Amino acid sequence: MYFIVESGSTKSDWVLVDSKNNQSFYSTMGFNPYFHSSDLIENELKKHVDILAVADDVCGVYFYGAGCSSDEMNEIVQIGLKRIFKNADVLVDHDLLACAYATYTGNPGISCIIGTGSNSCLFDGKELTEVVPALGYILGDEGSGSYFGKQLLSNFLYHKLPAHVEADFIATYKLDKDQIVNHVYREPNANVYIASFMPFIAKHKDEPFFSEMVYAGFKKFMEVHVCCYDDYQNTEVHFVGSLSKIFESELNKAAGELGVTVTSIIQKPVTGLVNYHLNYILNKQTVKSC
Repeated sequence: MYFIVESGSTKSDWVLVDSKNNQSFYSTMGFNPYFHSSDLIENELKKHVDILAVADDVCGVYFYGAGCSSDEMNEIVQIGLKRIFKNADVLVDHDLLACAYATYTGNPGISCIIGTGSNSCLFDGKELTEVVPALGYILGDEGSGSYFGKQLLSNFLYHKLPAHVEADFIATYKLDKDQIVNHVYREPNANVYIASFMPFIAKHKDEPFFSEMVYAGFKKFMEVHVCCYDDYQNTEVHFVGSLSKIFESELNKAAGELGVTVTSIIQKPVTGLVNYHLNYILNKQTVKSC
């Protein structure tokens, strides 16, 4: 049996594939080695008795995660996973590669992640090209949950939200400035905390204040992460993540202004990721045979 895992900073989707290609689905918190240690990964997985129940029978784990962008970062995740899956080969790679695999149609395409953070790459079926780096929630992550969450929180604290929206925010979260600032600057996983306010923006998505904010953020994302590729206007462009789907009209508006062809919008990439593995990877046995 193999586990195929797609992990953002907030949550991870796990798919167990058996010898007959039957699939079982699991979910855990997201594991990002920039914020999470090997010990934390191990301890969190030990809370999931359903995963522990099959762990000894798993012979391969393909883990694609946010922050898994170097050998040093990948090793943090790999160590944590190996402590649980003792009999398995564990391969760790970037969530950007998972995005590329999940959206691959047989043609070269630009694959975009818009989740807690944001990033993009060009994938031609063999090579993955990343022109501009992902700079994280402080310096980058344009068009992401953390990007919009920061704007929501700052506008709330500056009293710039429409009055009825501000009233609803207060009623919903019951937060003051000190609580917000303390969580952002002193608590761990600030990016996840900031992005956790996206359901509030989605609730008010028809408010001009938010629709314009999201449109501008998506346009900024494409200017930075899509327009950087040669011939992007004649290349398939795929978007992965729930924000792309929830705010599809704003995404299409921004794309139209920049001449970007939105080929697909995929809310959960793990299904396409599993299909890619079944078609292109598992039959080549890049991990030990089960």
